Amino acid sequence: MNNKTLVVLVGPTAIGKTALSIDIAKALNTEIISCDSRQFFSEMKIGTAPPSPEELNAVKHHFIGHLSVKDEYSVGTFEKDALQLLDTLFEERNTVLMVGGSGLYVNAVVRGLDEFPNVDPAIREELKKEPLEKLQSLLKEKDPEYYESVDINNPQRLIRALEIAIGTGKPYSYYRKQKHTERPFKSIIIGLNTEREQLYNRINKRVDLMMEAGLLEEAKQLHPLKHLNALQTVGYRELFEHFDGTIDLKTAIEEIKKNSRRFAKRQLTWFKKTENIVWFEPHQKEEILDFIIKNC
Repeated sequence: MNNKTLVVLVGPTAIGKTALSIDIAKALNTEIISCDSRQFFSEMKIGTAPPSPEELNAVKHHFIGHLSVKDEYSVGTFEKDALQLLDTLFEERNTVLMVGGSGLYVNAVVRGLDEFPNVDPAIREELKKEPLEKLQSLLKEKDPEYYESVDINNPQRLIRALEIAIGTGKPYSYYRKQKHTERPFKSIIIGLNTEREQLYNRINKRVDLMMEAGLLEEAKQLHPLKHLNALQTVGYRELFEHFDGTIDLKTAIEEIKKNSRRFAKRQLTWFKKTENIVWFEPHQKEEILDFIIKNC
C-alpha cells in the first residue's frame, strides 16, 4: 500500500472544512472519513454542525451520526474502525480524504495512539468526585503544556491526563512525544487557518444560525441525558445551564460563542504542533488541490 495516500484536512471549528472537503473529495473521486468526534452522535444534528443532507448525498461520508449519545465509543475503537475502513477503501482507490477538528482522533489514525503506563484505578475514581473547575486547575498545575491544547470542558479528557500525571509522576504530554506507529500508507496533512478576527466572526455567526435552526429545542430534548460524556461539549452544556436556571438564554448564547472561540484556539494550538502539517487559507481550494496532486 505504499502508493496509497490519506489526505487529512484539519482546522478549527467554523473554518470551512466541510464545504472545502466536498470539493476536494469530488476532485479526487474519493470518500470522506470524518474524525470530528462530536459529529459521531445522531442526536446532535444541529449543535455539532455536521454536513447537511445535501452534502452527505454529494460525497459518501463515514462516521457521521453512526452512534447514539448513549453509546460508549473510545478513540482506540475509532482507530481500529478507521484503519479497517481504510483497508477497504484503498482496495478501490489510491487516495482517501479524512476531515475533522479532533486532533486526538487524527493522531490515532495517522500515527497511532500513544502508549501510557497502567496506573492505580483508584486515582480515576477519586478524580471523578472533583468538580470541573478543580480538574482544570489541577491539570494547569501538573501539565501546563497539555492544558493549552486539550478541551478543558471535557472532564473525561482531564481525568485521563490527571490520572497519568498523578499515577506516574510525569505529565501526560511527556508520553505523547513518543515515536509514532508506521502506517502502510502515506499521509498528507493540510491545516486550514485564517485571520483570528475573521475566524471568530464566523464562529459567532454559526452559533446564531444554529439557534435559528433549532439548537434550543435539540438541547432541551437532550437535557435529561446531560450527564453523558458525549454531551459534555460546547453548545449543549451552556444551554443545559440555562434549563437548570443558572443563566438566562442570552447569557447562554454568549457563553456558547465565547467557549466556541476558546475551543477553536485550543484546536489551533494542538494542530500547530502536528508534524509536517502544511497551512492554507480556506479559500485556497485550487492551491490545496495542486498541493495534494503533486504530493500523492
